[in-house]
Amino acid sequence: MVFLVGRHLDDTWVAYIGNDFKRTLNWQKINSGIPSGRFGHSCVVIGNFIVLFGGINDHGIRQNDTWVAEVVFHETFGITLSWRLLDVGSTAPPPRGAHAGCCIDNKRMLIHGGIGLDGLRLGDTWVLDFSENFLFGTWHEIVTHPSPTARSGHTLTYIGGNQTVLFGGRGLGYEVLHDVWLCDSSEGHLRWLQLLFELQNIPEGVSLPRVGHSATLILGGRLLIYGGEDSYRRRKDDFWVLDISSIPSIKMKSIIPNQRGSLPNIWKRLKARGYRPNCRSFHRACADHSGRYLYLFGGMVDGLIQPAEPPGLRFDGELFLVELMLQP
Repeated sequence: MVFLVGRHLDDTWVAYIGNDFKRTLNWQKINSGIPSGRFGHSCVVIGNFIVLFGGINDHGIRQNDTWVAEVVFHETFGITLSWRLLDVGSTAPPPRGAHAGCCIDNKRMLIHGGIGLDGLRLGDTWVLDFSENFLFGTWHEIVTHPSPTARSGHTLTYIGGNQTVLFGGRGLGYEVLHDVWLCDSSEGHLRWLQLLFELQNIPEGVSLPRVGHSATLILGGRLLIYGGEDSYRRRKDDFWVLDISSIPSIKMKSIIPNQRGSLPNIWKRLKARGYRPNCRSFHRACADHSGRYLYLFGGMVDGLIQPAEPPGLRFDGELFLVELMLQP
């Protein structure tokens, strides 16, 4: 399924992909009104539930509310869900937008960074645990050293087991980043490990730093990076694969956080064939269960400015399918 909650909008849309491959999707509008309109929020799927946190509303005010909805599929009525505000008690992350979030361990939500109340970028890490049937939740701040620096517009992607990958974003000095961090929970607690590499050792690596990209788990346990923009706000349409499995020490959990050494070539730029959509950033992407088909939706694109849009901004509403081809 593909879920959407739009920029400055309060509507929720869903499209059912199913097991059979189709090139045409039927969008279904679920409801509107709650949660309130926002952008830069995070929305993750945990079992049959979707969880939404934070974001920025029409007045530029950062939010720190947590919403949950159970997704139910009916053969007669289609897909139904109803949002409700999740009771998280008195402790919650500070308000923010443009942060990164994902589901970890198939049962918890992880968030990092974002832009806070004063427009400053944050570097904190929080985990949300849920009660049975998602009746209430509990936020915990995770404080470790080392940890990723403050940033926004980056990605968090759960890659299975006990591992989650953080990549890129825009830092405190407005610089666009290319660092990779691994969040590991194998020892019963979360710890951050940085994967060190040199851009000059990667073919075409100079184009790797980015913000507002997508990072999706695909077949083979690899991470597919698409699009985003550089420090000059030039949008991209390139595909990169990050192959964490090529690092044996990660599998053995023996990486030393301050280790300085060369890693195997974990990056590879892919060649794209067929139709090329406009370069874009701050779009959304997800893969089907096989990991071979990627769905790309929306985002900010280059092109003529529409009369109703702010100067320099154009938002796209198209949905694209990317098929990943295996090479012998």
